[in-house]
Amino acid sequence: MITAYSEAQIWLVIGLLGLGTFLIRFSFLGFIGQKALPGWVLRMLRYTPVAVIPGLVAPLVLWPPATDGQTDPARFIAAIVTLVVGGVTKNVLLAIVAGAVTLFSMLWLLG
Repeated sequence: MITAYSEAQIWLVIGLLGLGTFLIRFSFLGFIGQKALPGWVLRMLRYTPVAVIPGLVAPLVLWPPATDGQTDPARFIAAIVTLVVGGVTKNVLLAIVAGAVTLFSMLWLLG
């Protein structure tokens, strides 16, 4: 059953989510932003981008919306090239450029 929400309810939800996001970030940055964090926390925070980025990219590679959720060889090959170039060179920008060039080349070659 589909329930229609009023415009006011939608804006209320958007406002509450925005406020919640602000409070979550402020609790970390505002309250303890001036204090030194323990070493173990700083070590763990270094791995945040390494954990988040694959979580964002993996669904787009394995179930891309452009192909209605079917794994696409062009995107899969581009992801592999990006991983290899990034692992070998340790250069994020070079890995991104290599992946983009590979993706566009494979899309052109495979149609």
